[in-house]
Order: sequence, then structure tokens, then C-alpha cells
Amino acid sequence: MSEAEALERTIVAFHQDAAGEWIAELSCTHRQHVRHDPPWQVRTWVTSESGRRGMLGLTMPCEQCQEELPARG
Repeated sequence: MSEAEALERTIVAFHQDAAGEWIAELSCTHRQHVRHDPPWQVRTWVTSESGRRGMLGLTMPCEQCQEELPARG
């Protein structure tokens, strides 16, 4: 398993922040915004309940876990 694969975390739930933006709750307990903001991020699935439900159990890279890794050198 590569380091990148090790940082993939399962999406366990979604909730909205105070601004109405969707946030994925990950199995590592970290949270990550998931925006549909073309052309930078195309995530049409986040705009519907069925789309978000379909992503539960799938994985995404956790940026916070990546930042917490010790530096290699």
C-alpha cells in the first residue's frame, strides 16, 4: 500500500456548516469541505441528497492526516 493510499479515509457522514457548505465527516474523525465549484472542483454529487448518500462508504484523501505525517528527509 502506498503512502497516498494509506491516507484515503472513508466518508461516514455529511453535514452543513454555518454558511451552508457541505462537509464530509471522515473515518479518521477529520472533516473536509466538499464543494461543487466549477471549474476548480466538479462535484455535482454534493448538490443532492442522493448524490451525497451515494458517496457514503467511499474514500477520499484526508488533507489533515497528510499534514500530520512526520516530514521525510
